[in-house]
Amino acid sequence: MAKEELIQFEGLVTEILPDARYRVQLDAGHEIVAYTAGKMKKNRIKTLAGDRVTVEMSPYDLEKGRLIFRHKDERPSTAGGSPRPGQRGGQFRRR
Repeated sequence: MAKEELIQFEGLVTEILPDARYRVQLDAGHEIVAYTAGKMKKNRIKTLAGDRVTVEMSPYDLEKGRLIFRHKDERPSTAGGSPRPGQRGGQFRRR
């Protein structure tokens, strides 16, 4: 017998729960509890509240899911930006 197909939905992470779980508000309006897929853990992909994600769910239990993809943000990142005024581009300070 063939394995049942999993259903994919997109949603927004609203809350980070204990035990590596997340509360996700689906675009369809439902709210579920999801955990991170193994490939996301292996590649150390962090998920924060407010991130857009793709969730995979079984047709038998529509209250739980698995995060399989975190969508990239449209806003620019400030962590890897240009150096602040008065600093040089390198990691070390000149004497």
